[in-house]
Order: sequence, then structure tokens, then C-alpha cells
Amino acid sequence: MTKILITGGAGMVGRALADELPYADIVATDLARGSLPDAVRFRTMDVTGTDPARIIAEEKPDVVVHLASIVTPPPGMTRRDAYAVDVTGTRNVLDACVKQGVKRLVVTSSGAAYGYYADNPVPLRETDPCRGNTEFAYSDHKRQVEEMLAEARKMHPELEQVVLRVGTVLGAGVENQITALFHRPRILAIRGSDSPFVFIWTRDLARIVKRAATDGPPGIFNVAGDGWLGVDDLARALGKPVLRLPAWALKAALGVAHPLRLSRYGPEQVRFLQYRPVLANDRLKQVFGYEPELSSAAVFRMWKQGVGL
Repeated sequence: MTKILITGGAGMVGRALADELPYADIVATDLARGSLPDAVRFRTMDVTGTDPARIIAEEKPDVVVHLASIVTPPPGMTRRDAYAVDVTGTRNVLDACVKQGVKRLVVTSSGAAYGYYADNPVPLRETDPCRGNTEFAYSDHKRQVEEMLAEARKMHPELEQVVLRVGTVLGAGVENQITALFHRPRILAIRGSDSPFVFIWTRDLARIVKRAATDGPPGIFNVAGDGWLGVDDLARALGKPVLRLPAWALKAALGVAHPLRLSRYGPEQVRFLQYRPVLANDRLKQVFGYEPELSSAAVFRMWKQGVGL
């Protein structure tokens, strides 16, 4: 029987994963239990400190699934705070896994690790470089994590790795800075950019992580449903008009609004809309052996119906 320890287990993906695995096989860890089922064994763990070394040594798991990450920082969280979770936390978990002889480490990375660049291939494949963007904390941190993991694969080949570069996750009740774009009266777009989105269903992601933690092969895999939706596709699905702005105009507006605290976003966010990474999922299907149940379009339709749009 495989013993699996999950970091960030009380989050959206952690809760979905817990429902996919036998409760007897897992130990969920997080800062607080949240809405995890009562039958799941839980331990409080802060990945930014000494907890990973102590708890992984005590639990001696065969597999560690590292989900703990800051996707959307809560109000008041600094970039240093997010770095402590994203990068330092991953280092702490990785070091503990190596020291305790953990057999496999599963890490949820992100398509954001590729970065938001005009010359990104469409679609991106796992062999394309992870360049990140220093102006986006999450993208920059995921790039650093990817570099850390690549070095560990050389230094500690005995620790199997499954690295999942995940697209935008949507499911029942999911709300974040991306879904906020879809609630606006008009869908914001940059003139001359298709602004494509790839989506993965929460339940598909949980099943993929389950396979990664159990009988799936090691390796690096993009995680997204089939296809992608451009801004016009999204607008038609929502029955909303598109507001197209020149990149320079939006940068100028955010350059004024952000310092005045009229917007939480600065001019750098224009790149986020212009050059969204589109993920190829061929390797997920052909090598990892998982066919997403829902395409990107189907995931979006399900989310839209769930929130009543």
C-alpha cells in the first residue's frame, strides 16, 4: 500500500484529490484543515519553515504530492511572502524528500512557467523553455521551481519526479483573477491579440494527480483539456461584447490607475492578456496515459452554467 503525503491539501485541488484516493493511504497537510472530509488524516504544516523536514521524517511517505502554492495572493500578501511559499516551500519539501528517501515527488507547476512572450510557440510543448516573467510573481516563482527540480533530477535521480504544468483550472465554484475577467460587462482584449485560454476541469486534474502519485510514469507533462478558446470564442459563449484596446492605451491607463489604487494591476498585466501560453496535451495523452474527460470548451461551458452566466 502506498502512503501519500499531500501539501496544500485543504485547497481546491487537494480536496478533489482526497476524494479520488483511499483515505487510509493519505496524510493531508496545510495551515488549516478547511473543508477536508473528517475521515482524512490531517496535520498542520507550514511549508515555509521546518515543518516539512519534521513531518516528512515522522510520516515517512512513499510519495509526496506538493500542491502548496500561491496562485492568487490574498490582500496584504507581499511578493516576499509568496516567494516563501512558492520557492522556499518547494525547496524545503524537496530537501526533506531527498533526505527521507521518498520514492516519488509530484509537483503542480503551471503553464505560467513558460512565460508570457510574443514568440511563444502555439501550442507550447514540454521541450520548450520555461522562461517565466520577473514582473509576474507566480510565473517567475514557477520558473525558479522548475529550475530547482531540473537540478534535483541530475543530483538525485533516485527521487522520481512528476511535474505537471497546469493550465487554467475551472470547476464548480472556482473564482480567481482570470474568472473575474469573465464577469465584466465586456470581455477585455488587446487589439491584435487572440488572447487564447486553455482550461482543465478540477476533476480531471485530481485524476491526473492521482495517477501521477500512483501508477503513472515519471516525467514532465502539460495539463490542459483539448483545444483552446480565443477571446471572441469566450465572448460568444458568454453573450457579451468584446472591448478591444491598443496595448499602449491600456498600459497608460493602468500606469495611472495602479499608483492611485484605482486598480490592483499595473501596466505589466497587459502582457498577461496578450501572450497567454497555450499548452499542447499530446504528451499527457500519449505518454502519461490520461485523456481529459472535458475539452477546454466543455470545461468553460460547465463553469459558466455553474455560476449562472
